Amino acid sequence: MAVMCDSWIIKMAREKKMIDPFSQKQIRSGISFGVSSYGYDISLSDKFRVLNLDGLSEIDPKKDNSQHFSELQAESIAIPPRSFILAQSREYFKIPREVVTICFGKSTYARSGVIVNVTPFEPEWEGYATISISNTSPLPARIYAHEGIAQLLFIKADEVCHTSYRDKKGKYQGQKEITHSKPD
Repeated sequence: MAVMCDSWIIKMAREKKMIDPFSQKQIRSGISFGVSSYGYDISLSDKFRVLNLDGLSEIDPKKDNSQHFSELQAESIAIPPRSFILAQSREYFKIPREVVTICFGKSTYARSGVIVNVTPFEPEWEGYATISISNTSPLPARIYAHEGIAQLLFIKADEVCHTSYRDKKGKYQGQKEITHSKPD
């Protein structure tokens, strides 16, 4: 296995439309996004889902919790203290069969108490990423649409996997909008 460099990411984005829209170089207005040395900094769309705590005693990942979230479209949003929101990547991804990604939050946000959680993009997963963004600080924390939120590292396997996310008909395959946890 090897972490793939910028030239491989550019090649795959062109040949396989792995990332769309794709920024071949880092865009440095606001919080940067685009190709980096060994990864790709993904950006946020302007679509968010905000948790409404009224009448909620717990969040159960085995149940449909979508009714406890309200949709919001905005250029920026303040995440309440010690809370989280769901957001959507601006980019649509098509991960090749021999690749898996891991994701890390951007340091600019981490230094403000904002933690980004994106699960790995498995081989042959495709869709817009649903991103969970937590504010660990005691104050509201603002995030911005159309700017960087996290960095993906692409890891290419020495062998192609036997069963891909597409093969097993993964429940988050092809998501076009912010997708809440789905019961099995």
